[in-house]
Amino acid sequence: MTIPLARRGVAVLLLDIEGTTTPLAFVHDVLFPYALRRLTDYVQARRDSPDIAGIAAALAAEHAAERGPADPPPAWRSSNAGELTESLTRYADWLMARDRKSPGLKRLQGLIWDEGYRRGDLRGVVFDDVAPAFRRWRANGRRIAIYSSGSELAQRRLFESAGPDNLSSSIERFFDTGVGPKIEPGSYRRIAAALGVPETGVLFVSDVTAELAAARAAGLQVALMMRPGNRLQPDADSFEQIRSCDDIV
Repeated sequence: MTIPLARRGVAVLLLDIEGTTTPLAFVHDVLFPYALRRLTDYVQARRDSPDIAGIAAALAAEHAAERGPADPPPAWRSSNAGELTESLTRYADWLMARDRKSPGLKRLQGLIWDEGYRRGDLRGVVFDDVAPAFRRWRANGRRIAIYSSGSELAQRRLFESAGPDNLSSSIERFFDTGVGPKIEPGSYRRIAAALGVPETGVLFVSDVTAELAAARAAGLQVALMMRPGNRLQPDADSFEQIRSCDDIV
């Protein structure tokens, strides 16, 4: 299926990252393991920094709100700096093992990945059709924004380092879960307001149907990205489906 932007009145393309612009394997086999390997050393080296103090406070609040005895998180102790550092790293490790969309964890991962990109340990990866599509959409007057559960910092670094061109220069705005969860319609209304366009003028593309359902409920146009290797979505037939950015014309 192709989606004609002009006929649909689309002014902004709002894109997910994982499974949409970027292979799932890069996120799960490269980024997540890198953050896990660097976690303890990174936190210990910066445990007195304002960034880590803020993340520790956010994770402590998230830990206190945990519910459900069937899968309890590790205990949180913070009577001294050593205990706080250990509690932070153990809880972050527990969250990563469950792929939780924790705001505190995403901030921490973003800082670790930022260091990795700057050191040259990491380079962003996008599908081959992404850069040409960005150029084509921009040449035809369309705006591009990103909405991902990863931090805005992590998003920028990925697109900056993906290939010879700085793809982040084609992206007008980056949104993370600071604007709200990706499965709540209100998040998409806030994004449209921040972009200064009506909800119907935004096309949201993702590989997750729960996100698409929330965006559609907010009034956005939506499309399900069906990349090779993406997770099977039981309600996929409820959405228009595309297989690459080339299908958005």
